Amino acid sequence: MTTIRIGMVQTRAETDDPPKNVQRALEYVEQAAALGARIVCLPETFPGPWTPPMDYDAIPELAAKARDLDVFLIAGTIEPVPGDAERHFNALVLLGPDGQEVGRYRRTTPEGPWIYKGGSFWDFGYTAGTDLPVFDIGECTIGMLVCSEVYVPELSRQLALQGAEIIFMPAGLWKLAQWDTWRVLTRARAIENLAYTATCQNILGHETSNAGLAMICSPEAVLTEGSVEGVYVADCDLDRIRYLRAEEDRRGIEKACKAGVLWQWYRPELYQVEAGARPTP
Repeated sequence: MTTIRIGMVQTRAETDDPPKNVQRALEYVEQAAALGARIVCLPETFPGPWTPPMDYDAIPELAAKARDLDVFLIAGTIEPVPGDAERHFNALVLLGPDGQEVGRYRRTTPEGPWIYKGGSFWDFGYTAGTDLPVFDIGECTIGMLVCSEVYVPELSRQLALQGAEIIFMPAGLWKLAQWDTWRVLTRARAIENLAYTATCQNILGHETSNAGLAMICSPEAVLTEGSVEGVYVADCDLDRIRYLRAEEDRRGIEKACKAGVLWQWYRPELYQVEAGARPTP
């Protein structure tokens, strides 16, 4: 059986102490690696920076830790838009076990710029990215999305169609009234794309003690979940994903999910809409 263990870090974040966030990130990556995680994912924009000025860069220390522990590591930060000091991307950086950057994803949806402006945690001029890359890391192919992009099924579907077998969706803050919705969507993205999906979030401290949402889902089950600070790990059975994607849906076959949804049940010619189109009232 071909498996890979992933670890999702759900951590307390400090809005006014960047060095503490970096140190906490390093400690949690060590914990995840000790639990056998091959890929470790930190929350959205953690350990940062998450708002200007860009007065520290956590990536070099995280890259060194990934190299020392022989793991892949996904970290969050904001990234200045070249030539425009007022605009920033919300980025996920994928670091390899050699300490080098494999690539990054810049949040694409929504186009903004309102989404991150004027908040107490984030306050930057958000600029949307324009690419949905996937990354072949040898053992498997992964994709990355940010936070409430879980609400946009087309994004996960596009990653799956490009071969992503695990989709990491680290999130930002307390979900408030949308907590249960978010949980359902995380699992739905796994079911409809025959992929593993995984999420986690920052915990600021003013929320209730069980306000977090960390989950790892397969198309057939929730493998682990929790609402408190910690490291959540699960084994992703890659052979199972590949079998489900290749299998034909037919009568008499019993599975906990629908096989063939990426080809047998997929009719993109019916789904074309104009950009900016809204439902008819």
